[in-house]
Amino acid sequence: MANLYKGETGEQRNKRDSGDANYRDRRVVITGVGAITPYGQDADYFAQLAAGKSAIGPLSRVVGEARSYCHIAGEVRDFNPADFIAQKASMRMDRFIQLAVAASIRARQDASLPDKFDDAERVGVVVGSSAGGFDTIESNFHRMLKRGPDKCSPFTVPMLIVNMASGWVSITHGAEGYSSCPSTACATGSSAIGEAMRTIKLGLADVIFAGGSDAPITPLCMAAFASSKVLSARNEDPAAASRPFDLARDGFVMSEGACILILEELEHARTRGARIYAEIVGFGCVSDAYDIVAPRQDGDGARRAMQQAISQAGWESAEIDYINAHATSTMVGDRAEANAIAAVLGEAVTSVPVSATKSMTGHMVGAAGAIEAAICARVITDGIIPPTINLHDVDPLCKLNHVLGQASQSQVRRALSNSFGYGGHNTSLALQAIG
Repeated sequence: MANLYKGETGEQRNKRDSGDANYRDRRVVITGVGAITPYGQDADYFAQLAAGKSAIGPLSRVVGEARSYCHIAGEVRDFNPADFIAQKASMRMDRFIQLAVAASIRARQDASLPDKFDDAERVGVVVGSSAGGFDTIESNFHRMLKRGPDKCSPFTVPMLIVNMASGWVSITHGAEGYSSCPSTACATGSSAIGEAMRTIKLGLADVIFAGGSDAPITPLCMAAFASSKVLSARNEDPAAASRPFDLARDGFVMSEGACILILEELEHARTRGARIYAEIVGFGCVSDAYDIVAPRQDGDGARRAMQQAISQAGWESAEIDYINAHATSTMVGDRAEANAIAAVLGEAVTSVPVSATKSMTGHMVGAAGAIEAAICARVITDGIIPPTINLHDVDPLCKLNHVLGQASQSQVRRALSNSFGYGGHNTSLALQAIG
């Protein structure tokens, strides 16, 4: 990879590393995407979404008496860690780490980054997870109860803590620069991309692996969400279970997976001849300061996050061409977001297309914000807007310009990707075509 800053003086580098104002107009683009989704580790997720195909199926990772009322999920059924990771390393990783490393390898390949970085200190990693290694926690707890405390794996802690996906991605790629791990529940992937964008704009890195990963389909995690009555019980028809904005929605569908984006400073990308998907031009991040689980029903936090992103991008609301909604398929969440979108768009609410791709992927939790940002980037490059499926009877309190049933073809230059999480986290990413 070409080193754009090779030959600069120590003083120049110190200014760049300290975030000197001269570097703050740097532009940030997406040059690679790696996604391991419920469609499968080798499937083109965007082609499946454009075709309106659901990735939801019967639950297989939780069996017998450990099951709650929910028997459906978005599982990555064909994932084989050996396709990406040496066995010795893989055995020291929880599933959420394996998924993240695999996605990062795919992202690096997609970006055509070299096998070795010329300046590894300019390459960073910002990869988050909402919960970390649930599978490791549960399996080692049962192992301790059955065989005693001496029998826990010595790798239990480094397998379960949320920062280890970021750590392993750094180790895998020899990325020695900026390193972080956001954990903002369902907004994690979006938070990671926003933090990475700001880091590059401040001149602290040239390339960053950014995104999220989660593997929450475990007995404890599924039971915990089921006890809150937020999961869909539409077990007889998994493909129709996730129904954002539909009057008959009954909860979200748990999914797993990882999505890593390669974010790169624009001139650095151009110097090496990289293919560019889209530019990230805004990141809104605010708190509801209201409730640990429920959003404000007027959607004020979501509205402010979107307006922050739009303001940073320098757009007018009427200039937005597409919104990928967070829309998990819960009654209160979808209504709050619909209120927020309507408040932001004003009169344009009847014309700006909105789709909820969780209707097909389910809720990938910490990876959701990253895969949905990647979807927005593909919408911009491909000119295809994925639909919201299973939306047959629109909730009267969720009236938007929904893309119903099948994809639409449209030139999209500006898109918003919304992600919200427990604790009142509200984020929104603004992406646009490179100009």
